[in-house]
Amino acid sequence: MKAIVVTDQAAGTAGMKLVERPEPQAAINDVVVQVHASGFVGNELEWPSTWTDRGNRDRRPSIPGHEFAGVVTALGYGTTGVSVGQRVFGLADWYRDGTLAEYMAIEARNLAPLPGDVDFTVGASLPISGLTAWQALFEHGRLRTGQRVLVHGAAGAVGSIATQLAHEFGAYVIGTGRAADRQKTLAFGAQAFVDLENSVLEDAGGVDLVFDLIGGDIGKRSAGLIRAGGTLVSAVGPSEARPADGRVVDFVVESDRAQLGEIVQRVRDGRLRTNIGHVACLNDAVAALNPTKRIKGKTIIRFQP
Repeated sequence: MKAIVVTDQAAGTAGMKLVERPEPQAAINDVVVQVHASGFVGNELEWPSTWTDRGNRDRRPSIPGHEFAGVVTALGYGTTGVSVGQRVFGLADWYRDGTLAEYMAIEARNLAPLPGDVDFTVGASLPISGLTAWQALFEHGRLRTGQRVLVHGAAGAVGSIATQLAHEFGAYVIGTGRAADRQKTLAFGAQAFVDLENSVLEDAGGVDLVFDLIGGDIGKRSAGLIRAGGTLVSAVGPSEARPADGRVVDFVVESDRAQLGEIVQRVRDGRLRTNIGHVACLNDAVAALNPTKRIKGKTIIRFQP
């Protein structure tokens, strides 16, 4: 099969190569999926799990990518709950070869059914972005109707979904980003926008929940915006500051079949729009994942026509 591999951590995405690799076999409780489309997170090659397994053993050459949509082609011993020929999507294990390959092996528990009226490209754009947004708002942020929510990077792949979900659940949403992102952020459902290049973050006023996708100085200053009893949720590592009278949570997204079902249903009925910036075929994947200009939205690699 064709696959993208990485061997040189220092080279980053520039070190990606398209090669031939053996097709994976399904272990106990695994399935093999023919990948039709795959997403990719830009900083994935900075994660230790890309280069080592859970025992800290070198596992290079690694196949990156962790979100996908495809069709089940084989079942491992003892696998239940899925069937050969079923359309699926999901979030692959951090420590195993991933989704930038024509076939992948994955634990069945990490799959969710992909409805027939949802395109594979759309399905592949949802797992990391959708689950990160869902878990930040509802599991860790404990979002309630009527709260004021600040979403950093609101025009990005994760931030745009968080903005839409928070708006749907009755929050007053303030999005942040570059000046060029204003209209896109408002179109995703934010009621207000803070231009981080030309405006003062603190002018956003007090909020009940900050979802930080930027970190650094912006994340640190955001702690001062949290109202009493509020929460700062970070998906980019531990926050450098704490609210005076609130909570701080930093988390790593986890696979959750039920949440994927909630997310894809919202796509089906029009409550949720994906944020896909570029779609490329596998032969053009290395170039697509090394863009020469900023891509607004998620890059998806499409394997099947």
